[in-house]
Amino acid sequence: MSETKIILTEKEMPRAWYNIQADLPNLPSPPLNPATRKPISPEDLAPIFPLSLIEQEVSLERWVEIPEEVLKIYRLWRPSPLCRAHRLEKALDTPAKIYYKYEGVSPAGSHKLNTAVPQAYYNKKEGIKRIATETGAGQWGVALSQACNFFGMECTVYMVKVSYQQKPYRRSLMQVYGSEVIASPSTLTSSGRKILKDNPESPGSLGVAISEAVEDAAGRDDTNYSLGSVLNHVLLHQTIIGLEAKKQFAKIDTYPDVVIACCGGGSNFGGIAFPFAHDKIVQGTKVRLLAVEPTACPTLTRGHFGYDYGDVAGLTPLLHMFTLGSEFMPPGIHAGGLRYHGESPLVSRLVHDGFAEAVAYEQTAVFESGVLFARCEGIVPAPESSHAIHAAVKEALDAREAGESRTILFNLSGHGLLDLPSYDTYLEGNLKDQPLHEESLKKSLEQLPKL
Repeated sequence: MSETKIILTEKEMPRAWYNIQADLPNLPSPPLNPATRKPISPEDLAPIFPLSLIEQEVSLERWVEIPEEVLKIYRLWRPSPLCRAHRLEKALDTPAKIYYKYEGVSPAGSHKLNTAVPQAYYNKKEGIKRIATETGAGQWGVALSQACNFFGMECTVYMVKVSYQQKPYRRSLMQVYGSEVIASPSTLTSSGRKILKDNPESPGSLGVAISEAVEDAAGRDDTNYSLGSVLNHVLLHQTIIGLEAKKQFAKIDTYPDVVIACCGGGSNFGGIAFPFAHDKIVQGTKVRLLAVEPTACPTLTRGHFGYDYGDVAGLTPLLHMFTLGSEFMPPGIHAGGLRYHGESPLVSRLVHDGFAEAVAYEQTAVFESGVLFARCEGIVPAPESSHAIHAAVKEALDAREAGESRTILFNLSGHGLLDLPSYDTYLEGNLKDQPLHEESLKKSLEQLPKL
């Protein structure tokens, strides 16, 4: 079998998602009710989530069966290919072998459809007619718009304003699939109006957009809320990426030394890394798991490990995670999907307990590696995915310096064909790094809830 592209057949596609909660030595501390500060119950979540997803959120079963209706839609693009980046290796003059799992082949152009489809399915099954959600760079909004369209549901998307302006074609694509797209913060919710009152020029953030979407969903009986990252059930659905990758490596009798993915809320990283984390935790394999984030929003590398709200308005449960503070407003970097103040509790626990590592890079260096990859491999990567590419490039160069062989796997979570205005900014020399200053971070962390 050629190592250029390793393909699985439909029959080889996983039939169950992997739940890392079954194997973690230390589970994350439980989410807390924002009003009572006590562990939340299923009843607390029922107003905005279907029961089936609530059950997945707290499940300790190692395997969760994928419904046949979901598998039928998955087969539109899954299994996704595992590719060897021969030309990139040659350009770097490295002895390392570089592989990437390409999730940009999905109809949405990113990995987000892996969870959008089951979330829409479970909501439809329980009689929900409409879903409200948020989106940063737009990949999640596009994916959920497509999934709701597949199941005949309405969808309203609160899109972070800076991305709404930077990425108009993602907004257009959501509207093609029938979704209502609202720039956040908006005047349609009390949380949005509060932000605009304090700062009429607010660029928005995922934390703000989450507040608006949750408020929207809580106010209508026919509407539920859907989240594209962070929560346990979201990362569960994404593990199909890593499960497929393990099968593909087995076909060529190879196993990665390091597994890399960009990390905003955690679904991308968890999706490819959790099945390999199983091997590390249960079997003691030496694989390194590397989460990559922007220096402008360095949640894992500079954040506080403790309880915080998942949104700005304090409507969501308090999650035990790495956080920059729910009131933190990230700079308007072009990797909009990574502009989130918090992190998945499961990913946070992996990093905190030493099973995974985290690094942060400036956006100019990230775009440089993204352009190098495009010129070598022919795929224009999303700015978010370029963070993983940059880390893979650095690993390959380290292998060259050390004169050692190294097998590198990264998740190419989406293409960047709708991010070309951001590439224009880079190519014209107008892209600026936006580091997070310690004083700003300190001020944000001072606002963490006192428990």
